[in-house]
Amino acid sequence: MKRFHVHVTVEDLAANVQFYSALFGTPPAVLKADYAKWIVDDPRLNFAISQQGAKTGVDHLGVQVESEAELTALREQAAAAEFGVLDQKNAVCCYARSDKYWVTDPQGVAWETFHTLESVPVYGEGLRPGSAACCDSASAANTQPAKSGACCA
Repeated sequence: MKRFHVHVTVEDLAANVQFYSALFGTPPAVLKADYAKWIVDDPRLNFAISQQGAKTGVDHLGVQVESEAELTALREQAAAAEFGVLDQKNAVCCYARSDKYWVTDPQGVAWETFHTLESVPVYGEGLRPGSAACCDSASAANTQPAKSGACCA
């Protein structure tokens, strides 16, 4: 089953943790010095905030999936839209290791679709310039060439 993902860059993490905890009626599932994430079941939402982006506001949108099969199916749909797709296997981002891909919509909004493999103790390695969205430099060898419009290109 899929979960909608939103990542927002914030200036004051503590104030935003207080606000979103009240809004969602629950504390974050993950809380670090520079990052917080809520896993909400109604509606199915993975909502993250961090202080890692170049500017405040919505950093990127996405879809979290529960299996490699779901990730592959959504990746094929994105490829059919004829936008460049950036694949990342084993990417370290947001205190997790994930298989993912990125695509940028016609408005320039980055979309991340990912399958989380495990938690890790670091925020990320090689972040996408100007964004909290992560492009793991260690996964560059697993990246297919991006067409025009692909994020992280």
